[in-house]
This record gives sequence, C-alpha cells and structure tokens, in this order.
Amino acid sequence: MIRGDNLKTYDLIIIGGGPAGLSAGIYAGRAMLDTLLIEQAQDGGQILQTAEIENYPGSELEESGATLIDRMSSQVKKFGIEQVYDTVTEVSLEGKVKTVVGSRDRYQAKTVIIAGGATAKPIGCKGEDDFIGRGISHCGTCDGPFFRGLDVYVVGGGDAALEEAMYLTKFAKQVTVLHRRRILRAAKSIQEKAFQTDKLKFMYHTVIKEVKGDGILESMVLENVKDGTVTEIKADPNDGTFGIFVFIGYSPATGLYQGKLNLNDKGYIITDEDMKTNIDGVFAAGDIREKSLRQVVTAAADGAIAAVQAGKYIEETEETA
Repeated sequence: MIRGDNLKTYDLIIIGGGPAGLSAGIYAGRAMLDTLLIEQAQDGGQILQTAEIENYPGSELEESGATLIDRMSSQVKKFGIEQVYDTVTEVSLEGKVKTVVGSRDRYQAKTVIIAGGATAKPIGCKGEDDFIGRGISHCGTCDGPFFRGLDVYVVGGGDAALEEAMYLTKFAKQVTVLHRRRILRAAKSIQEKAFQTDKLKFMYHTVIKEVKGDGILESMVLENVKDGTVTEIKADPNDGTFGIFVFIGYSPATGLYQGKLNLNDKGYIITDEDMKTNIDGVFAAGDIREKSLRQVVTAAADGAIAAVQAGKYIEETEETA
C-alpha cells in the first residue's frame, strides 16, 4: 500500500475477514484479481465463537469455528491475496474508483465487496456496560474456561444460545438458559440435545433487568415478563461471582453505509441474487446483507458469488472504456 495521493488501485477490496470475505478472497485469487482484504483484528468474525460445527459440508466431526477459519485463511494466502488489519472509518463508493479509508491508511479499488458481518446485540439492562468482559460475555468458546466451577446463565433461545449453553456445561457448575418466551427458536434437533444435557436447565418468560457488583458480577435482577415477578439472583457465597453469556442476535455492521447503500428496516444491505447493491461495482456478502438464512455455508456462497460478479463487472467496464 502506498500512502498519500499516489494510491495503488486494486481490482477488488474486500471489507471483512469472516467466511464471506475469505470465500470471496479465494475466488478472487483464483480469478487473478489484484485483491486487498481488510479485516479489523482477526479473521473469522462470529464463527470464532462456535465450539463445534456440524452443518458445514466437509467439516470434520467436532471441528471448531477457529479451525475452519484457519483452513480458509490458509487458502486465501495460497492464492496470494494481500491482507491488512485496519479499521474502516469511511467509504466513498460512487464512481469508477472506490475509496476506503481506514484508521491506518487509505485504499482504493475498482470494486468493493462488503462482508463486515454483524455485531452481538446487548441485553439492554441497567449496569450492563460495567460488566462487559468482567462477567458478561458474548463468546462461550473464548471465555467459558474463566467460569470453571461457577454458575453460568445464557440469555437467548436460538441455535447459538443452546449450542453455547451445552458447550459451557463443560466448565460451569450449572448452566441456566434465560428465555423471554416459552417457545425456543432453536432447531428441534438442537433443543432435543440440550434437554438431554446434564447441568443444563431453563427459565422461561425471564429477562435480566439489572446487573450489580463491586468490580465483578455479584447479582442480577430478573423479571418474569408474564406475571411481572421480580427476583434478585446472587452469586453463591463460596464463588463470589457468576457468568452471563448473551446470544440474542446480531446487528449488521452497516453504520458506514447509511445514506450510501439501500438498507432494509433492520439495517441490512439489500442486494440481488448476484450480491449487487444499488451502486455499480459494490457488492455485499454474508450476514451483513438481507437474507433468509445466516449460516457459514450461505456466507461462503455469498462471497463466492460476489467475487465472480466483481470480476465480471471489471471485464465489462474495461471493454466499454
């Protein structure tokens, strides 16, 4: 990358190093596109939180998200894709040359694939911000071992919540799933497995209203949304603390694109089946775009399609130049 006004113009810039971005990188590399992949910190995104992947074709039994990402990253490197770690702060997507501004440098390309994924939604309770990383986590795989022998509470009722709850039973004394409804959203197969898991129980119609503690998480206030009953749960005196793991969905990382790209009412980027956005030469792939199923396999497919379409766009524009 050349700093200043004399910027190199890549064929393609990929923003995001999760399954969608890495898949796009593989296909772009195979197509000999001069490509730059920008990732904020570490390849992988949400999938790094998954302890065991069972639904990605060809994945080994009990393969973790981190292992799968390592293999994808190796493929990207094999095809010679240039990669930088930077935080994208601004984008200019109109025109034949697109500009991406990071906290460290500026980059430009003929096409852009946006694959920034989504970020975990917070509980939204009083005191939450004070305990992020000090009792409240969004990653069981990352933080589960820190709660060995302690009580753990998992917020959510979907696939991720139950899968992480089952994983956390490996470390916790007891895992309790807190769900605001009576009906879980997780796949039936996952529910059946969870119901048969030792050290795992469920509290329905329950939300966290407040978390408390002096430097560490010591208690929380729960509300039964059905009858309004409020209960304070305190840490076991012998433990002094407990853990809360939150899996209630994600918000798309589309703040930079508001007013530039067409977004739906939930903030996801609207694309067609070829991953094209409303701006020529700009594509979106993975969990950041509007779609009915957000899984590793669909993210990888999106990335492949977006890279192929980016190549076609470059060919077409150069032919008409």
